[in-house]
Parts: sequence; structure tokens; C-alpha cells
Amino acid sequence: MESARFSASGKSFAIHEWRGSGPPALHVHRSDDEAWHVLEGELNFRYTDRTEKVGAGMTVFVPAGVAHTYTTAPGTRYLIVLTPRLSALIAALQAERDPSRQKEIYQNFDSELLE
Repeated sequence: MESARFSASGKSFAIHEWRGSGPPALHVHRSDDEAWHVLEGELNFRYTDRTEKVGAGMTVFVPAGVAHTYTTAPGTRYLIVLTPRLSALIAALQAERDPSRQKEIYQNFDSELLE
């Protein structure tokens, strides 16, 4: 993900403006909910049993325990709402570029890389 343009963090959640796709592999967060609100463009979500396209003005909520991943169309801007644990997971993944360590990093944050 690219750097956030808008970013605010509190004790219970953080909200960031992002551009770019999420992780390419299906993954699950065991204890953390996550949400996206599309400002411009389109997000394409993939779950274990379906896909979903989400356009500007729409919001997606993925509860803990639901496997997912997403990609973006060019020029897409969106807000992502994360728990502190998910913010820390993203920071750890961005700091460690060795792909062989990703599964371990997900596990350290009560998440699992499924593909």
C-alpha cells in the first residue's frame, strides 16, 4: 500500500486514506474487524466463496474470521479502518520484505495467510 494521505489513530481504531491494492493472497484476521470506504474508483474484493465490486460512496465491512483480499482499479482512493493490531501488522509487513517471513508475521498478529 502507498503512504496514507489522511491518517488518524486512536486507542480503538485507526483510519487512513490509501491508494493501491491490499495483499495479493487471501488472508484472515481471527480477532479484528476491518472496513473500507471508497472515495474514488473501485475496489474488487475476493472472498473464499464470492467476489464483490465496490464503487465510490460504498463501504465494505469484513468481520473478524472472514477470509478476504482486494485489488484496486487505477486511480482508486479509499479510507481503510483498522484496529491497532492490524495497523501493526501492516507496518510489520512493510518493514520485512522477505516473502518467506510473511506467514510468520501474520501469525504474530492473530491473522493467517491462506494462499
